[in-house]
Amino acid sequence: MTKRKWHIILPFTLPSLLLFLVFLVYPYGQAMYISLTKWRGLTPKPTFVGFANFEKLLGDTLFWNALKHNLIYLVSIPVITIVISLYLAFLLTHGKARFRKFYRIAFFFPQVMSLVAIGVLWSFIYHPTIGVLSSIAGMLGAADPIAWLGNPDLALGAVGAVVVWQAVGFYVVLFMAGMDSIPESYYEAATIDGATRWHLFWQITLPLLWDTIRTALVFLAIGATNMFAITQTMTQGGPNRSTDVLSTYVYERAFLSGKFGYATAVAVAMFLLAFALSILTMRATRRETLEY
Repeated sequence: MTKRKWHIILPFTLPSLLLFLVFLVYPYGQAMYISLTKWRGLTPKPTFVGFANFEKLLGDTLFWNALKHNLIYLVSIPVITIVISLYLAFLLTHGKARFRKFYRIAFFFPQVMSLVAIGVLWSFIYHPTIGVLSSIAGMLGAADPIAWLGNPDLALGAVGAVVVWQAVGFYVVLFMAGMDSIPESYYEAATIDGATRWHLFWQITLPLLWDTIRTALVFLAIGATNMFAITQTMTQGGPNRSTDVLSTYVYERAFLSGKFGYATAVAVAMFLLAFALSILTMRATRRETLEY
């Protein structure tokens, strides 16, 4: 019986397995090898240097600066995104909001836009002279135009705010779908017992939605280790490297400096960081699954 099963399973799984090996495992393996070499991307064979690139990383202040910005995003973006998304989803699901479907589409709309288009759009919004935010700040009494992306103290937060704006809609829809699956009788029984909206959210919605929140945390944590498209479009890592992240540093080392071996070592470190964060997030947020 077992042999029969394998005769049936193998023809269906083998093509997927081959695609997985060719397009995922092999590129990762090749990247691991290139990270151990000195290569400018022009010669047919790179020069093997062992762990020299990784040793260089330890003393590279630009690498640590980019990593620091990724860690700031890692701490702030998932928390802010999930809090805002949960609030809006709960409000739309259990509030008396009219045009619920319209709000769902409106919140989700940034997800269908290209990240490059979003970066260009917000670059104009942040523009110190013609931007909408500068106009609003002037109406509120600001004497001088605010250089949102030109000020090292503001640029990192400005880019992070765009990422939150772009991501919130997806998680609003995700959490609304999860909330819609929770039986309404739970809320009705709690309301009869005198529970407030805060109690409904804290005692019913949050525990039953926890697995969805865990998944959202993993996705957002992985996204916070990347941040390439938005950062490259809006600031290119500036001003004065105040928004530089690991992905933009990889791009700079590889395509502007021609150090593909070293850039790949940075990319491998980035991959290991994302992998470790995913495991830690899943373990730290693990709870007993509630069935309903």
